[in-house]
Amino acid sequence: MKLNKNQILEYQKNEPPYLMMDYATDIQPGKYAIGYKELKSDEWFFKVHWKGDPNMPGMLQVEALTQMAALSILTLPGNKGKKMYLSSANDIKFIQKVLPNKIFNIETKVLSFKRGLATFEGIGRVDNNIVCKANFILILPDEILKYSLDKKS
Repeated sequence: MKLNKNQILEYQKNEPPYLMMDYATDIQPGKYAIGYKELKSDEWFFKVHWKGDPNMPGMLQVEALTQMAALSILTLPGNKGKKMYLSSANDIKFIQKVLPNKIFNIETKVLSFKRGLATFEGIGRVDNNIVCKANFILILPDEILKYSLDKKS
């Protein structure tokens, strides 16, 4: 499965300028999602993240990983348009700066998805070099509520 920006917006709730991906080039629902963001020099975060030394903030790199990863769950039947939330992130590594006028390639893999709790690993690359990586957990509240003992929440 491939998605352009307009199609991505059908599946998930982040909108520009906070949408941290332009294309999903390969999605295997429930397994992985791969895509990229074209980092134009006029991106809002380059204007404010270190005057004279613009680079993509590390946590926006992690956000890009989590948004791409969410697509691998939101493309499963019945999940289109639902919300996913970041629950935790660990083993985060920022290896080099992510600069304007580059392509930020995003690769994410589902490690586990059970009862609305999904664990992932994600890697960000620029020019075929790993620039960041992280492991993280996203939750799908609609699914978690199905297993809740207290269904009032």
